[in-house]
Amino acid sequence: MELLNIIALLITLAAVFNYLNYRFIGLPTTIGIMAIALVVSLVVLIADFFGADFADSARAFVTAIDFNTTLMQGMLSFLLFASALHVNLNDLTKQLGPILLLASVGIIFSTFVVGVAAFYIFQWLGIDLPFIYCLLFGSLIAPTDPIAVMNILKTAGAPKSLETKIVGESLFNDGVAVVVFIVLLGILSSGGEVHASEIAFLFFEEAVGGIIFGLGLGYIGYRLLGSVDNYQLEIMITLAIVMGGYALASALHFSGPLAMVMAGLLIGNHGRLFAMSETTREHVDQSWHLIDEILNAVLFLLIGIELLAITLDGRYLVAGVIMIVITLTTRFVSVGGLVRLMGLRREFDPGVTRILTWGGLRGGISVALALSLPAGPQRAEILTITYVIVVFSILVQGLTVGRLIESVQQAQEPELEVEAG
Repeated sequence: MELLNIIALLITLAAVFNYLNYRFIGLPTTIGIMAIALVVSLVVLIADFFGADFADSARAFVTAIDFNTTLMQGMLSFLLFASALHVNLNDLTKQLGPILLLASVGIIFSTFVVGVAAFYIFQWLGIDLPFIYCLLFGSLIAPTDPIAVMNILKTAGAPKSLETKIVGESLFNDGVAVVVFIVLLGILSSGGEVHASEIAFLFFEEAVGGIIFGLGLGYIGYRLLGSVDNYQLEIMITLAIVMGGYALASALHFSGPLAMVMAGLLIGNHGRLFAMSETTREHVDQSWHLIDEILNAVLFLLIGIELLAITLDGRYLVAGVIMIVITLTTRFVSVGGLVRLMGLRREFDPGVTRILTWGGLRGGISVALALSLPAGPQRAEILTITYVIVVFSILVQGLTVGRLIESVQQAQEPELEVEAG
């Protein structure tokens, strides 16, 4: 199928599913689209079981879409930039310590703990997965997805400081986790013959290089925006920053995700404040909000229909359910330990560990990284297990994190009343 036809069908399906959700279901937009896509995919699988002709065409359509390339080399740059564009830099700076620790130490801790646990659990279930693949699984399932998180928190009603921690962590740990994944994938490709100095250099090049490159890119964009007052041109400049900047970062072996986060933060704060007129600011916001909504709709549609491309083996499904518990427990321990450590010098919102744990949603990035693994039985195993975790994360955690936040806030109200009295 031609690329234009694929895009046309994806946009059409996203619009139809969005309409059905808006009119008849009423779930948050992205969750509603994914839920409908999952139901449709299940119907196709059932029809396939009974020998329906259209099932093969539906599966061929899904497998023709390179999910990894579509997200990691296409949509991700826009989605991260759009998310960072509306994060307040002053609020982020106040929470920078916890965010950086959660996005670095937390990711590395989760990668190795989940990887080691996965190795023994998979062996127990009869899934023969080499240890390096288990570590790769740990790295791709460790990051909380900023795209999923941002959409859920819009309606969750979290305190501002807590919302900044969740969003900030998800923006940065995404980039860090991708770097860790690339390092581990490099070890796999080289057969394990990689020195510690090479690993350190690769990590430094990707992570630090991406941050510095993103700041430079954002500064150039800021200067360009400040030199003109034409909203059409300024919107085009932001598009060029995202598309050209991400491509150049990848070519230079810098982290494109981290570069987009830094550029988005700089343009969204200093650029909006000092380089844009009120008219330009309004048009830029509207344009990027529309881009964000459309791409999110397509992304969650893709996650839903990806069910048609995974291997539905009972052992993989059981492993996925067990790893849901492992990943959540690991995140709870990781977040709780870091919060206790940082709590010696600063105060945290009540229930922060529970909310950060349950609000740490996994999304399309984990699926895309799983699909980037070398072709073979290991990829099929990891993809199915990852998919189970992602679906649970978005549908169950995504639909209940708002209630968790409300319950934590309500539990604090009597205490506040007593203190006031």
